[in-house]
Amino acid sequence: MSSTYGEHLKLSIFGQSHSPAIGMCLDGIPAGLPVDMEALLAFLRRRAPGQNEYSTSRKEEDIPEFLSGIVEGHTCGAPISAVIYNRNTRSKDYSNLLDTPRPGHADYAAQVKYKGFQDVAGGGHFSGRLTAPLCIAGGLCKQWLEAMGITIAAKIDSIGGVADELLDPVSPELSRIGKDFPVVNPAAGEAMRQKITEAKARKDSVGGIVSCYVTGLPSGWGDPMFGGMESRIAQIVYGIPAVKGLEFGAGFQVAAMTGSENNDAFVIAQGKIQTATNHSGGILGGITNAMPLTFRTAFKPTPSIARKQQSVHYSTCTPCPLEIQGRHDPCIVPRAVPVVEAAAAIALFDSYLCANL
Repeated sequence: MSSTYGEHLKLSIFGQSHSPAIGMCLDGIPAGLPVDMEALLAFLRRRAPGQNEYSTSRKEEDIPEFLSGIVEGHTCGAPISAVIYNRNTRSKDYSNLLDTPRPGHADYAAQVKYKGFQDVAGGGHFSGRLTAPLCIAGGLCKQWLEAMGITIAAKIDSIGGVADELLDPVSPELSRIGKDFPVVNPAAGEAMRQKITEAKARKDSVGGIVSCYVTGLPSGWGDPMFGGMESRIAQIVYGIPAVKGLEFGAGFQVAAMTGSENNDAFVIAQGKIQTATNHSGGILGGITNAMPLTFRTAFKPTPSIARKQQSVHYSTCTPCPLEIQGRHDPCIVPRAVPVVEAAAAIALFDSYLCANL
């Protein structure tokens, strides 16, 4: 099913951008796992809209209401279900889209697939709004992984062509990532914010790249072929709206390397086997090798822009200009950082359950 993910755990996400509520159901979680609700709310706030000048002006508290699965601060073995109520919608802003698809959106493809019955308000089920329930599930999985000594942290690598420093893939210093704006170099972060401001002033948008680092992983998680760790992570990361590219470790750079350059030599460090470099991104044959797991995700510019664009009328099959109304992020990359962390956490916790239960 397209809105369900997982092999041992099963995550289902439901709702639309302007439906009364959005939510998730997370099944297959063992009983007795602690839940830190304050930490979860802090994680969700990192993704929430309306918090700064480079975010959409739509303000939603994004405080989940748990309906089942958690009793007195611990999981109870029942499916964990939660909803977030949509309280600040303006569906009238999208009324013209019933007859006119937005460039860069799923509107036309959905029109064909669902024969005109899709929800267009705010993008419906295709909206980035659905990453809020993804972050509920991911925030919980992230807590449980942290209890095992596994840390997941993502950062902005670039926005609009402005690049930040990359962390060392062998020993990433996650503490160097900024809290308010997740970059390593504050000057690069300021230049990125300026790029977003300039794009917004032009009624345009910009995209960027988010990198993710996972430390403390043991070796042996994942399976060959279709159950490989890259496959597990890719499936859920590509479920994040606006993701158009994904690479692990050195990624596409390996195509220009020789075997002797790309191979990560094995060494002994502090009595343990590890590799001198980490071009593999911590995964070999689909299985973790105890090195930091690293991947980078490319996000396209927000397709909803205020400037006039070219489109067509479904009803008359004639061309027409389109000016999109509504409230949209001039750049989704800053808010996507915790979403990438959430996706990685869900994939990794599912793999842990597969290996240990």
